[in-house]
Amino acid sequence: MTPSSSGDVVELAYVLPLRWNETEGLAELCDYLTELRTCVGQLIVVDGSPADVFRKVDASLPPETEHIPPDPRHPGTMGKVPGVLTGLDRARCDRVILADDDVRWTAGGLRRAHELLDEAEVIRPQNHFEPLVWHATWDTARSLLNRVWTGDRDLGAGDFPGTLAVRADFVRRIGGYDGECLFENLELMRTVIAAGGRVKTPLDLFVARRPPTARHFMSQRVRQAYDDFAIPVRMATWLGLAPVAAFALRGRRYKSIAAAAALAAAIAEAGRRRGGGAAVLPVGGALLAPAWLIERAICAWLALSVRILRGGVAYGAVRLSRSAHSVSELRATLEGSPSTTPAA
Repeated sequence: MTPSSSGDVVELAYVLPLRWNETEGLAELCDYLTELRTCVGQLIVVDGSPADVFRKVDASLPPETEHIPPDPRHPGTMGKVPGVLTGLDRARCDRVILADDDVRWTAGGLRRAHELLDEAEVIRPQNHFEPLVWHATWDTARSLLNRVWTGDRDLGAGDFPGTLAVRADFVRRIGGYDGECLFENLELMRTVIAAGGRVKTPLDLFVARRPPTARHFMSQRVRQAYDDFAIPVRMATWLGLAPVAAFALRGRRYKSIAAAAALAAAIAEAGRRRGGGAAVLPVGGALLAPAWLIERAICAWLALSVRILRGGVAYGAVRLSRSAHSVSELRATLEGSPSTTPAA
């Protein structure tokens, strides 16, 4: 569901960091942005694409869209971060939506995010996939488990979405966030917390997301597992699953394995029902939770191997070793800076 043209414009800036090597999917994205333009006060597309793709995108965007390249004053291996910071620099209002190119907000969701920014510096909504292809259902298992437990004591339960609503003035005042971390949205949220800001996770604020191709989905398995190095207790849990399962299989403890699988599915189903999630999150995601845990247990070990043997996970032509800084590390870095005074 895309934004409706009815109703008042929401006083939000919408920042879309973009870097494409080809224009497949451009027409659908621009249809969404055309409708979106009627809902928000400002639409900013920060585009780090090659020149030929940049021109094609520019010719297709709706009128009054600000289509600009990333500002070189904002460096970062993670190309999304310079795009976000460039967009925040251009935003005319304090309340801003940051969204990947596969995210599809509705007008109602935008209004809700605007209201919630009264209470926090960052709003962390929950994604759900549309359309629901097979690998989207598989990946929904991850989202459902996150809605119960993430292992992150600062952020608590909730999925990690491809979009955030932020107070731009606060993020600018603290100097932005590190563009050399793989898990860039987590890095942003933790930086805000370290600087005295608030992150709110409304489990009932759902934002649609277009699923990737099956090929792209498969290519991201180890990289997504690598993200969990930023949450040590979570990574330790995944690394422990494989030897425990192997021990149970060797001992032919099939009833224990079946009970563990049923427990995983039950936890995922509890996550599906939190915040009214059953209305948009498929029950198949809960049923696939045991299989997803097997995948993550395997990929966690592959991620560990990549970290030890190659120094980090591949991102384009480079390798990134750090997933995200801890809040305590960021707090130590920011300590004493006048820009980190908590918002009133």
